[in-house]
Amino acid sequence: MNELMTKDNEWILHFMGSLDRLLDNYERMAADYRPTLGGERFFTDKEVSARLKVSRRTLQDYRNEGRIPYIQLGGKILYRESDIEKMLLDGYRSAYRQTLI
Repeated sequence: MNELMTKDNEWILHFMGSLDRLLDNYERMAADYRPTLGGERFFTDKEVSARLKVSRRTLQDYRNEGRIPYIQLGGKILYRESDIEKMLLDGYRSAYRQTLI
């Protein structure tokens, strides 16, 4: 038996919901997309502070202390993704266990 598919059909509702979720995911990805420049991605201090969970003032201290390299274009500060990763790796300390004698 042939069933007429209307906008209230369960399959149509499920399909439309899937399309809505796909569109939401696409919009989220497009908003987060950062094209590379010479194979490198750059972030603002606001983005870096959010990713590292530190204040923008702390990032300024890191710059002043020479802990993190940066690029200054006019009043804009940019950080290379590779420099951030290097800073994190340089600060990495492996876990160890103290053995009791």
